[in-house]
Amino acid sequence: MNHPLFSGVCTALVTPFLGERINYPMAQQLLKRQMAAGISAVVLAGTTGESPTLSDSEKLELIRRCKEYAGEDCLIIAGTGSNSTAHTVELSIAAQEAGADALLIVSPYYNKATPDGLFAHYLSVAHRVELPIILYNVPSRTGLDMPVSVYQRLSRIPNIVGVKEASADITKVTKIRRACGEDFSVWAGNDELAVAAMALGGQGVISVASNILPEEMQAMASAALDGDLDTAAALQCQLQPLNQLLACEVNPIPVKAALQAIGYDCGICRLPLTAPTVEHLQMIQEFFQG
Repeated sequence: MNHPLFSGVCTALVTPFLGERINYPMAQQLLKRQMAAGISAVVLAGTTGESPTLSDSEKLELIRRCKEYAGEDCLIIAGTGSNSTAHTVELSIAAQEAGADALLIVSPYYNKATPDGLFAHYLSVAHRVELPIILYNVPSRTGLDMPVSVYQRLSRIPNIVGVKEASADITKVTKIRRACGEDFSVWAGNDELAVAAMALGGQGVISVASNILPEEMQAMASAALDGDLDTAAALQCQLQPLNQLLACEVNPIPVKAALQAIGYDCGICRLPLTAPTVEHLQMIQEFFQG
């Protein structure tokens, strides 16, 4: 197998706000914390980073600043997907120029493209950029579960290197690996399925929980990738209460409140997302006080 773009944990980083603006100093502080924990890749402006409510100029400035800070010590993977192929191409080119190391491109949402449309969408982007591209399948958000047949076709394109698979069907990992071969990486998109995905040959996880516990997530992934599945499974079980907590409302509402509880004021989410309910906020605060 060729060397994967990354293995282990990639953190889907939140976008911190100060009032209505991105809090760039806090973004740097969050990135510094991830790097100190040994995290070698982060996603900016993904689902957890509130991509739908960031302007293109905000995304590009965030990429520029974080890449300037991280240098070669951490991969900056930019979320550039949208439901418009033309817009996705334009933003992907701009992200490359801004210094991104790779792209995470969500399948087009709302449109419900056909398999041929999905293939043409990703092919259009791949032909316009030189960066590695990670496909992103998240049916709960997009309303469309990308077929394995589309992955198989896309895996033949040199700069499409793998997929963040965030469907709930763990058997899809085996189907992708059989169809696409070992040089096409699979990364779990659900923290609670991370060890299972790695046990089936996945290269790691693009994680929400590692915003909160990066060292623990890294230890779990390292054990799984080393073949120590007993240790990895035990760590997965220890992390399950956190995973459940971070799912009490739609992501990234809980993870932002959790960061606040451990001392990182990242503001609240932009509308149409709101602050957590009083009940959930109390539950989050009590979890970390214990």
